[in-house]
Amino acid sequence: MSWPLVAEWAGRIGAALLVGMSLLCFLVVSIRNLVSVIQLVLAARVFQIRIRPASRSYELWSRYADLAPPVSVIAPCYNEELSIADSVRALLALQYPDHEVVVVNDGSRDGTLARLIDEFAMHPIEREQLAVLQKTRILGVYASAKHPNLLLVDKENGRKADAVNAGIGFATAPLVCVIDADSIIEPDGLLRGTEPFMTDDGSLVAIGGTIRIANGSTVQGGHVQQVRLPAGWLPRFQILEYLRAFLTARVANAELDMLLLISGAFGIFRRSVLVEIGGYRHDTVGEDLEIITRIHRYMREQRRPYRVAFVPEVVCWTEAPYDWEGLRNQRSRWEQGALETLAKHRRMVLNPRYGRVGMVGLPLLVIEDVLGPPCEIFGYLLVPLLYLLGFTSGEVVIAFFSLTVLFGAAISLGTLALEEMQLRRTPSARDLFLIALAALLENFGYRQANLVFRLRGMWRYFRKDSSWASATRAGFSKG
Repeated sequence: MSWPLVAEWAGRIGAALLVGMSLLCFLVVSIRNLVSVIQLVLAARVFQIRIRPASRSYELWSRYADLAPPVSVIAPCYNEELSIADSVRALLALQYPDHEVVVVNDGSRDGTLARLIDEFAMHPIEREQLAVLQKTRILGVYASAKHPNLLLVDKENGRKADAVNAGIGFATAPLVCVIDADSIIEPDGLLRGTEPFMTDDGSLVAIGGTIRIANGSTVQGGHVQQVRLPAGWLPRFQILEYLRAFLTARVANAELDMLLLISGAFGIFRRSVLVEIGGYRHDTVGEDLEIITRIHRYMREQRRPYRVAFVPEVVCWTEAPYDWEGLRNQRSRWEQGALETLAKHRRMVLNPRYGRVGMVGLPLLVIEDVLGPPCEIFGYLLVPLLYLLGFTSGEVVIAFFSLTVLFGAAISLGTLALEEMQLRRTPSARDLFLIALAALLENFGYRQANLVFRLRGMWRYFRKDSSWASATRAGFSKG
């Protein structure tokens, strides 16, 4: 065979491979968009037919104050000297009849421990753990002379999962609420979150709530006093992402009994179940996704009835990354955590033993976190290249970018409309317009940058890089 003929065949094979890869990219993006549409429609249906909860705090209190089960609020903290006092005061002031606050100082290197001891008149006590789940050593336990429901646990550094496990070991209530110490729960958030447990038959094991971005808002004394839209476009884009995640994906997945993620910023669990499964894992950077997946696996293998639910009215405010470095670290960590969870629980994927979680939920996670990022970013590169080489038509190019840009914007606008009809948390018409504008602008640079960050997370996973990629905090007013 002559070299020209070999070159011709090689060119044909190469072109066929490129076309095949572009079709795969087109298929994956189409599936992801179809799933988003189904989630949006299902979420809208759930909001339409559900019984609306009480809109005012005093109504909640009058209905459920006598029924509310005790709750232990676990707040791990690390190097949060400047904000920890306000955060703890806000937790103590939650509108709830019977809750204790367990603050776990995870080996802070600044003045966090001293600030807590001074602000709340803490003194050392002897207290035995009900369950030992953490890997590191407990250095001391403190009680408050001012607040009998406040407990401080000081331990060696072991990262968030280890700190939460230490808190679970000291918690005494049947329910535990796991939060980030720098997050802000609305005053009635704990009562709203525990409401489903009050009428449950014992099968409800975990509940998640909506997380909102507080960048740019006025925060005083650990409370969001005035909601404002952040000045920067980067946190505005993240507002849209959070709306899509919590008001469509989480609501829809919970309705289908295949919710796989409760945000680490706020979640309520049956303490007994967390102890049974050994608490949070220490060898993953995505402990919030992994523990819910493990709960599904454990309960299915034990053949016990259970539910994982979601309450959209529970609002916990958090600070989003305000710069590209912080966003890169956060999204890389999320991607790496998803891959770690899929690897640890790969036997669940397409396994009918695990119900909808195994047959639908985890396969969708594979499409979203394994195939999605490389396929979409390769699509941005391959489709125009094939057009320039004459292997595809202009209609295909337009169709691909319509799927990724126009379709993505339409889903975002649909979610924004759902939020405005149901929760109405956007402060003004001007802010609503700016968020709608962000739904269009995010497709030109921000979305593509996120894909690159997620590929970085894949690289970290394959390198087995377990270092914690932190997102710099600058305070809620930054944005």
